[in-house]
Amino acid sequence: MNLTDPVADFLTRIRNAMRSRHQKLDVPASKLKAEIARILKEEGYIANYKPTEEDGMKVLRVYLKYGANNESVMKDLKRVSRPGCRVYQGKNEIRRVQGGLGIAILTTPKGVMTGRQARREGVGGELLCEVW
Repeated sequence: MNLTDPVADFLTRIRNAMRSRHQKLDVPASKLKAEIARILKEEGYIANYKPTEEDGMKVLRVYLKYGANNESVMKDLKRVSRPGCRVYQGKNEIRRVQGGLGIAILTTPKGVMTGRQARREGVGGELLCEVW
């Protein structure tokens, strides 16, 4: 299977699993996906994640998180920068997602971080996705 945008595939799989109320999902692993999962866990959008191996393939297992009434903690996630149309933001251009209720995930020269961290560190970068 040839994927032109593995990050969009990762976000779509999370979105679909959430809407189907799955407890966990497996995606092909990569360092970037692991970093995105790390941020989602730190920000409280997923319960946990762990890199594992299945049939000789490296897999990232993501455990989803639901609230009291079994509603998803994440409302939605949106891919912003795509292979056909990259979106870069300078340190002064990083805006708040959903009025501060969501997070922006960026790849910066200092690594993958949220928009809030990037503003604090004074770096810009490629805006991968927004989560709320």
